[in-house]
Amino acid sequence: MERLTEGNTQAPDRLDLPFSDPLVARLFPPLATGVHWGLDRTTRALAALGNPHLSYRTLHIGGTNGKGSVTSMVGSALRVNGTRTACYTSPHLCSFRERLLIDGQPLPEEGVIRYAEEILDPVLEFGLTFFEAITVLAMHAFAREGAEVAVMEVGLGGRLDATNVVQPEVTAVTNVALDHAEYLGESLLEIAGEKAGIMKAGVPFVTAEISPMILDLFQEMAEEIGAPMVHVDPRALADVEVTASATSMRIETERWGSVALSTPLVGFHQAANAALAAGVLEQLDDSLRPTREALLGGISTVVHPGRDEIRKIDSCTWIFDVAHNTAGIRSLVDTLDRLDLPQPHVGLIGVQGDKDWPNMLPELLARTDAAILTQPPSVPEERRWDPGAAAHRVGSAGEVQVVQDFVQAMQMAKERARGGTVVVTGSVHTVGSAMSVLGLDPLQS
Repeated sequence: MERLTEGNTQAPDRLDLPFSDPLVARLFPPLATGVHWGLDRTTRALAALGNPHLSYRTLHIGGTNGKGSVTSMVGSALRVNGTRTACYTSPHLCSFRERLLIDGQPLPEEGVIRYAEEILDPVLEFGLTFFEAITVLAMHAFAREGAEVAVMEVGLGGRLDATNVVQPEVTAVTNVALDHAEYLGESLLEIAGEKAGIMKAGVPFVTAEISPMILDLFQEMAEEIGAPMVHVDPRALADVEVTASATSMRIETERWGSVALSTPLVGFHQAANAALAAGVLEQLDDSLRPTREALLGGISTVVHPGRDEIRKIDSCTWIFDVAHNTAGIRSLVDTLDRLDLPQPHVGLIGVQGDKDWPNMLPELLARTDAAILTQPPSVPEERRWDPGAAAHRVGSAGEVQVVQDFVQAMQMAKERARGGTVVVTGSVHTVGSAMSVLGLDPLQS
């Protein structure tokens, strides 16, 4: 693996590839989609625009899994507290506008296009990649929309990610697992070091990681940088209950005392995410920290689609989960084990070719009565997997069929479920494509 250095260019990353939303093509001329590491281009473009990202306060959320959920929870609590709040997440499921939210609502298409036009000159002058350009677009749009605070999700890694130009009030890393090893490092400690690269001197750093080895690294880095470190231990959660409509838990806080939280995001891992979100909010000063009531209200009304999201459509139950690595699949499996969803369970699975599908699939297939392996249509050609080869390798783990055509695969999965549950997973592309075919709006329940 080629180590991460400023200006190092590597293969395209899932986070900076435009998905199939036609709006994407209207924003900019074709831009580079490779991972061109370094902050210089983004910094120079923002400077040319008057540094819009410094006109509001910022929170910065990274990690392997759960960072989008935590970003959404934090943003929701701030919004309920009466703060004009922007959220930047990536990637999107169906609409590019999902990435740019103001007070919980996506920016209108005409506004996105207008703001893209306003930043076009520096985007081209400094040679920004697609992900860098949309990061600058978000920061510029949030300033023009009068945001008081922006909650920014890291794209890839942390240290050299385009979002790391912010000057945050708090930084956070949810957890560290093996993912994007070809970019971030072949060991957990290498990956952890990249993700913790969002730490800033004097800025509280909050994490829900539980590995003693990684926590030791975080503590060492925090002491060296001068960042106060706060550990939110998911193992300390009490009264965790997971149902098909909500996850509830009790957490202990210094600011709000003992708090019983409930979130519509389903899964034990969402209890950990909610606790981390509260931990991030607790570090804010009195002028920004939500009240107890706003914390409860924000966590209970958060919207972050495609994460163990359960929908009943006609006679079939669908559960959509964007799990794209082994840790994500284990969280999905844990959720399936906790819920009494209608039988049989049929997997509709599409994974990108560079993911660890040999380790992802067996646990999931052990929880399904049948599985359809397919090709999500929005995955770039060079990153597509071979469902046939995957079925040959793992087919003994359960009844597995290969249907290359995505719409046909969806229809077969529904027919095989016979009023049971279709488990749609493997990548953001798979979930987004399925929702598009079903005519679902990810931001509408």
